Amino acid sequence: MYKIAYIPLDERPCNYDFPNLLTGNKDSSTQGEVNLVRPDLDLMGEKKVPGNTEKIWKWLYEEAKDADGLILSLDTLLYGGIIPSRLHHLTLDECRNAIAGLSRIKEINPNVKIYAFNLIMRCPKYSSNDEEPDYYEDWGSEIFQYGKLHHLISANLASEEEQKQYENLKQQLPKEVVDDYLSRRKINVEVNKLALEYVSNGTIDFMIIPQDDSAPYGWTAIDQQEVRGAIASHNLELDVYMYPGADEVGCTLLARMVNSFKGKRPLVFPVFSSNQGPSVTPLYEDRPLMETLKYQILAAGGLMTSNLSEADFALYVNSPVEPMMEAAYQDQLSTKYQVNRNLIDFVEQLEYTVKERNIPCVVGDVAFANGSDLGLLKLIKRKNLLFRLAGYAGWNTSSNTLGTCIAQGMIHNVYGSSQTHLNFLALRYVEDAGYCSVVRKNITNNVLPDLGYDYFLVDGKRGKVSEIVQKQLNEFIKEDLSDEENNLLIKECYMPWNRMFEVGLDVEHLPRVKN
Repeated sequence: MYKIAYIPLDERPCNYDFPNLLTGNKDSSTQGEVNLVRPDLDLMGEKKVPGNTEKIWKWLYEEAKDADGLILSLDTLLYGGIIPSRLHHLTLDECRNAIAGLSRIKEINPNVKIYAFNLIMRCPKYSSNDEEPDYYEDWGSEIFQYGKLHHLISANLASEEEQKQYENLKQQLPKEVVDDYLSRRKINVEVNKLALEYVSNGTIDFMIIPQDDSAPYGWTAIDQQEVRGAIASHNLELDVYMYPGADEVGCTLLARMVNSFKGKRPLVFPVFSSNQGPSVTPLYEDRPLMETLKYQILAAGGLMTSNLSEADFALYVNSPVEPMMEAAYQDQLSTKYQVNRNLIDFVEQLEYTVKERNIPCVVGDVAFANGSDLGLLKLIKRKNLLFRLAGYAGWNTSSNTLGTCIAQGMIHNVYGSSQTHLNFLALRYVEDAGYCSVVRKNITNNVLPDLGYDYFLVDGKRGKVSEIVQKQLNEFIKEDLSDEENNLLIKECYMPWNRMFEVGLDVEHLPRVKN
């Protein structure tokens, strides 16, 4: 039995629940070799309300005494979660004193393995204060553009017109807004650099610095350069990875820790649905898909291989084409999406690899942002492969998806198929395809206006809207997922942040009883 204490990035299911579901702690039929423990949900805060960092640290000290490993969100330990990391007013000294608690952990348990992650703060392109400071509602897009132009000018890449735009924005943006925003960014970057010192002295065994909703130019990219320089100055390139991602990192580090405990270094063979796919830069990210994919496999404890025969599993990547589309609009497919990918070959190869070669296959469905490719799901179902896969995901950003499905593939490589595994597959199909690609858009456009709600505000976590969501998801299951061998049961459905972007689900895979 391996005990792992986990501090999630926040209280949403993707961060709080997914790693727990992968280990099967809710399922008595699992092997039970991993005991993942988490702080009680009431300590974790709620969206803009920070978690109780004092009590979370106290919980961690207690659980670390007999833990084999720790997976730690430094954003939660210092700021109280991902959203509070964008809103806090902590000084650098306060942050320095807080992060020093890591040293106490190793005093309590010198042999515990510590994997940590600490985000580079994002800078959205749009104006909304849903997850940002209040002034982002009025100045968000301007703050982003100001950062992008500042970056281009500092790199001597700006045109005369862009330099003029920069000066105009400098005059237009309120000084107090810019000062607040940039001062917090500065502190957060210094915290990133402080964390590196704990990797250098051996307190942290491995670290990921994810880039939440990144772009090639702007404030996030500037911070990234500074932190990358610090990583190099500490000679930590092999111990600290920096790449696009955020909400999947708990799963990634869990997979890495399990692989480490088991002495495994899985080999992963990638297959793409298009030749162009590996070179496409996905939405909300800053580099070609293939470069991020390499990091995601490495971070989870694996290596890529060019030989399918020696692979522990194949990773089938349903890749995007340029310009990348949002999943909600795939009913309006561009010609490029129809001709620059070959889903028929992709699925035929997938079936052959699973059924004829008997090689486990994971599907990373990143053709669209924020949801599954319904055309691919249809073909996988027709081939009777839905519940023969070693992993599947198709939600949010490309990195969120890849980190989730690769982690599931890594866990499957150790423990094989189980009720735990089938339940997580079922959850992914219902959430990523049913909710993200179909139900969310339908309810937002056709139900919420009549109820007096909108995308950013519904009637609570378990109100009328969640009931309608569950009803429509059940219809999706009946039409698009269930067959003569498999049925899916939604045991719980709620709206974690009282909005439409994410959904909380408890889904069980039920094999049909044959007469």
